Amino acid sequence: MESHAILAEIPRLRRYARALLGDRAAADDLVQDTLERAWSRFHQWQAGSDMRAWLFGIMHNLRVDQLRRPRLPTHSIDEDDSDVPTRATQNDGLELRDLASALGHLPDEQREVLLLVALEEMSYADIAATLDIPIGTVMSRLSRGRERLRSIMEGQPQTANLKVVR
Repeated sequence: MESHAILAEIPRLRRYARALLGDRAAADDLVQDTLERAWSRFHQWQAGSDMRAWLFGIMHNLRVDQLRRPRLPTHSIDEDDSDVPTRATQNDGLELRDLASALGHLPDEQREVLLLVALEEMSYADIAATLDIPIGTVMSRLSRGRERLRSIMEGQPQTANLKVVR
């Protein structure tokens, strides 16, 4: 049964959603919505195709829908729900915080591709299929995302590369 294949992908979906959103509750909601849509539209999945890419594509589309929809700002009042893994040394924790902050400064398109490559270890072809973009666009977004992340982590000021067109 293909339900085992869907269940096997839940840890990857959760990991990606948490890295993408930065909020545990919102990430869990996104995963739940993804699974709900996958179950309700399971008949659309083509047997023999990559289940993981199909599920990540559903998650991507749901995230795009969330970004387009206006929302009310909410804040968690549970202060004890800080389940952030930290390493033993103070510097490592600061570096992780800086990396998470730097990822938050990347455009969504670059962050999505960067996380799918680095965190989920997906191939360029799978990412292209998941996000419904050409492979060249995947490579371009990845390159620009890595360069921008590197410059943010090094503390270099961000400048816009705009050209004056007459």
